[in-house]
Amino acid sequence: MKKTRFAKEYKKLAQKLKDTRKKARLEQTELAMRLGKHQSYISKIETGARHVDIFELKEIGQVLKKDVSYFIN
Repeated sequence: MKKTRFAKEYKKLAQKLKDTRKKARLEQTELAMRLGKHQSYISKIETGARHVDIFELKEIGQVLKKDVSYFIN
């Protein structure tokens, strides 16, 4: 992941997304399918290789039954 002044926050967000997905008992492939994306989309987010914007986060949250604020607090 490229170093930015927000690198620590993105890492925490990625981990929270991964933990929430696992608690929901969803594999990356299942979450990706529900979002209409490829599995690599989820993998890249969870490893920090790709950042999500607020709209993507909202969409992921809907599938995981979490509000956007859950992921950023």
